[in-house]
Amino acid sequence: MNSSFAKFATIAALSAFLASCAGSQADYDSFPGSAPGDQKVNGRKATRADLKEQGSLFGGDGLNIFGGEEAKPGAGGSGIGVNSFLWRATLDTLSFMPLNSADPFGGVIITDWYSPAETPNERFKLTAYILGTALRSDAIKVSVFRQVNVGPNQWQDAVVEAGTVTSLEDAILTRARQLRIDSANAQ
Repeated sequence: MNSSFAKFATIAALSAFLASCAGSQADYDSFPGSAPGDQKVNGRKATRADLKEQGSLFGGDGLNIFGGEEAKPGAGGSGIGVNSFLWRATLDTLSFMPLNSADPFGGVIITDWYSPAETPNERFKLTAYILGTALRSDAIKVSVFRQVNVGPNQWQDAVVEAGTVTSLEDAILTRARQLRIDSANAQ
């Protein structure tokens, strides 16, 4: 009886020791070079943790809106599903217009009607769609709506110049690149 108890105690102690030596997934995620490919961050090989943080406005654990328990390590979370640089750049670029709706999880920003002081008889409304997590030109789409005043409180849809949408998308992309460069230089 003593011999089998001693074997059981030895096996239990050995199992506990081996379990404490094993690294967790979180440990592996922070190991340089654990990210696929030859990506680099700040001159070193990227980690999986770097890729999880990259492009997320609220970090890897997301945003806890309603309070309550803090996120547990490894529990994950849900940050926004779009590129954070494009999101911030779009808000910055369209900041002169009144904001009607902004959905960071769906990547949609809708402005209210805006009349420039120079041309009070026309008004504009914009909808910006951020279509992905990459900072690329095909990840942003802007729709511009224009109306002209044809009488008291009567507005009629009008044609938007062809280069207006392209100019807005280029301005957003330029601002997003600037934000990304500023973010890299700050680290």
